[in-house]
Amino acid sequence: MESWSKNLELLIKSRTSLIWIKTKEEERLEKILNFSCERLNVKRFARWDCVNGIKGVLNEEGKFSNNPLGVLNWIKEQNSELSTILLIKDFHKFYDDPSISRTIKELSYVLKESNNNLIISSHIFPSSEELDDLMTIINLPLPDQKELKNLIERIAINTNSNLNEQDLNELAIASSGLSEIKVKQVTAKALTQRGKISKDDLQDILEEKKQVIARSEILEFFESKSSQNDIGGLKVLKIWLKQRYRAFSNEARDYGLPIPKGVLLVGPQGTGKSLTAKSISKSWSMPLLRLDVGRLFSSLVGSSEARTREAISRAEAMSPCILWIDEIDKAFGGDARSDGGTSQRVLASLLTWMAEKESAVFVIATANAIDRLPPELLRKGRFDEIFFLDLPNSEERLSILDLHLKKRRPSYNFPLSTIIDRTDGFSGAELEQAVIEGMHFSFSENREIIEKDLIKAISELVPLSRTAKEQIDLLKEWSSTGRARSAS
Repeated sequence: MESWSKNLELLIKSRTSLIWIKTKEEERLEKILNFSCERLNVKRFARWDCVNGIKGVLNEEGKFSNNPLGVLNWIKEQNSELSTILLIKDFHKFYDDPSISRTIKELSYVLKESNNNLIISSHIFPSSEELDDLMTIINLPLPDQKELKNLIERIAINTNSNLNEQDLNELAIASSGLSEIKVKQVTAKALTQRGKISKDDLQDILEEKKQVIARSEILEFFESKSSQNDIGGLKVLKIWLKQRYRAFSNEARDYGLPIPKGVLLVGPQGTGKSLTAKSISKSWSMPLLRLDVGRLFSSLVGSSEARTREAISRAEAMSPCILWIDEIDKAFGGDARSDGGTSQRVLASLLTWMAEKESAVFVIATANAIDRLPPELLRKGRFDEIFFLDLPNSEERLSILDLHLKKRRPSYNFPLSTIIDRTDGFSGAELEQAVIEGMHFSFSENREIIEKDLIKAISELVPLSRTAKEQIDLLKEWSSTGRARSAS
């Protein structure tokens, strides 16, 4: 946040006369601008909104309420020796008025010759491109770790909540992705319930983050109940993920390791790709955000790219977290000409961010069909690694069947060796379905599940390896060329 403030101050010092700041945090923006005015020795910091008029300037208090054109003329006429910064709120509501548009154009030239600046605050970017070249448009990021820690510490001191350094750090990390006002709301709730701020508030913070993500429409907060112990096989992938988790630590930074980027999981349906994504969240104790790529594509020109930037910004604010892009081949595997190149531009935005990101957002993408994946997605450096999840071998099938039987019927007591031989070509999901189908047979006869129930269920199930043999053979041939590591 300190670098953002310095960049804003640099714009003010360099006489950038018109600045549009996208934010919903007006109170926080005012505090930042107050500090900047003090550091830059700006004599007057004025604020205006359509209800209260001008605030912060003697003899001008309350003027030009409900008169946006009047306040623009006011800043235009101010003596340059007084060095004034005027913050105008909710200006997107008046932006399209022809007289206001003309006055803003004039201000872009007049203010360059003075020590005055006009800063426009809005929760959206300007809708018109007419004035884009005349103003600098920036986005106020959500509070960083340092800001959140200072905020929670101040609240704790004011409420006599004795927070140790570890609890304070945990609360600050958990609050990442929340606005300052949301953090204040969560702490106010904690004070009402328990009379103090403590580590017990972590669950309330998690619930608030779910609400924030739910309102974004593009990202979905996914609460996983499965850990990596609930997945049979995939030993190589599990070891690799364990190593990457350690690479998120400060010790890894001191050692010289970069923050992990992500992993691409490729394989037939039902081999555990989505389950792996969900399990990482539980094992790593990180929030899992599912990116709904379908909702990225909007009918409005340019909206898809804007939504992509918003999703990336929200995910980075939530870091450390896991960003799950499910079935990425279906999202970006079509003909670019059919959608005017929108999918290619969105993919380019994602790939550029993945290549350059320094935030602790671990991207996990899954794909079923390799022939539909764009070549630029498979290039080295996009992901830390590409894994191929093949149909399970006999040892893995035994592990998967045992896992699902113990999960549902812990008291089962029959050998699986005969059954394993009959399940060649079955995926993990198909083996789970076979266990459920076998339990239906035994339950209908009011008895415990036995070997013949599973054998019957398996004989009636036609696996995907038979119905989609060509596609699976193509995947195996692709992985055998060394383009992906085997997960098993």
